[in-house]
Amino acid sequence: MSTLYHRLDDSPRGQIIKLIQRNGPMGIKDLRQALGVSDTAIRQQLHYLIADGLIEATKARSTGRGRPGKVYALTDNVRHLFACECEDLALALYEELLLEQGPGVVQRLLDRVGQRMAEQYRYQMRGLELQERVRTLSRLLDDRGIMSDTREVEDAIILHEYNCPYHELAAAHEEVCQMERKMLSDVLDAEVELVDRIVDGHHRCSFVVKRAAPRPAASSNST
Repeated sequence: MSTLYHRLDDSPRGQIIKLIQRNGPMGIKDLRQALGVSDTAIRQQLHYLIADGLIEATKARSTGRGRPGKVYALTDNVRHLFACECEDLALALYEELLLEQGPGVVQRLLDRVGQRMAEQYRYQMRGLELQERVRTLSRLLDDRGIMSDTREVEDAIILHEYNCPYHELAAAHEEVCQMERKMLSDVLDAEVELVDRIVDGHHRCSFVVKRAAPRPAASSNST
């Protein structure tokens, strides 16, 4: 398992953090159903997580009946559990490159980095249909420590990533997110659109992988 998860084991606390990271704010009932343990056990773990500053309790959206209950959301302190330990160094190096070499050189370097990352995955996609390529990529991202899953819609497949390994760098430099989008497009051999970003306040990054439009049938002209 990637070192991104080295502080998140399969203990009850680690499972709760991963569940909320993937699903967004959750209530006691949702956590109970997902973990299969008692409300008391969940409340105990939440108590520790709140004390550690990793989770906060907020009011659930009102449904119009009775008092709104509580849901539990992750705080910004959780980011360091998923981020690479070299994130500060990466940001400093990136900004020094911008100063020394300028944005044109840095963009070319980003393109080369994205191509190199794509090469790590591309050979595992050979012979697969688009749907299976996206699923395979999701599994490979999980192996890197990036929680992800896929969802199919009518004319596309959506790849969700629930944590960002270079959050600070992406927050300061949007072109890093575009590098990731281009990398995914190269790996999947498909058009990919980035529609949601964690750094913009969403609880996940969402990449829309567009299916190729069916080719029109060849018409035969009668003589």
